[in-house]
Amino acid sequence: MDTLTAAGRRIRYDVTPGDPLRTPLLLCCGIGAGFEVLQPVVDALDRTVIRFDVPGVGGSRSGLLPDGIPRLAWMVDRMLTQLGYDEVDVLGFSWGGALAQQLAVQHRRRVRRLVLVSTGTGVLMVPGRPATLLRMITPRRFRDPEYAAGVAGLLYGGSARRHARDILAVLRHQARGGSRRGYFYQLLAGACWTSLPFLGLIRQPALILTGDDDPIIPVVNGRILARLIPDAELHIYHGGHVELVTEAPTLVPVITRFLSR
Repeated sequence: MDTLTAAGRRIRYDVTPGDPLRTPLLLCCGIGAGFEVLQPVVDALDRTVIRFDVPGVGGSRSGLLPDGIPRLAWMVDRMLTQLGYDEVDVLGFSWGGALAQQLAVQHRRRVRRLVLVSTGTGVLMVPGRPATLLRMITPRRFRDPEYAAGVAGLLYGGSARRHARDILAVLRHQARGGSRRGYFYQLLAGACWTSLPFLGLIRQPALILTGDDDPIIPVVNGRILARLIPDAELHIYHGGHVELVTEAPTLVPVITRFLSR
């Protein structure tokens, strides 16, 4: 397990080598998810990929106090400096989309292009279905894969309605579940953050991917991001919240074409 200390936090990370002529891609995961969850995405890519666990998730220990999104962005910037990457493309998935947006504004010279998948503008976004959001208050779906398979269709929509066992297989690839405190800190960070005031300051080219059957992040949130980010394009796919993982061979080529321009 590779770890380093950045901004006072011990962070577990992974670098998967790829084409050295292409800009490396940093992946920011969803809430409560260790970086192994995005392995199907890594397998479909042709470039160097950098992954990490935020404090309190996977192999990264939680701090005594919660970290806000801006501080987490600073932590990631310090991590990239230690790893020797001056410029990266950034993909933010779900909760990780908040961190990706913050990085693009707070450390704009570090970020070349931005990909936002199944995400929104934070606390001021159009909320998902109440029954879905209630089940996200606890991290049980990451600690109990059988429970995750049972509620996958309700939570994630799209292909998860038909292939709940695929979700179970993905979650079992995690090295370990996050702590309850770490999950609560992530919820708190998202509840105290919104990108609405600064979306117009994101100058990097951005690709917004959103599903038309996402119970957590309704499709209108993708439209809002694409409308308010000056250089953004919107790709609406048929599916739910976790299609990036369950249908990676379909969606990753869309991302690759955007990053290769």
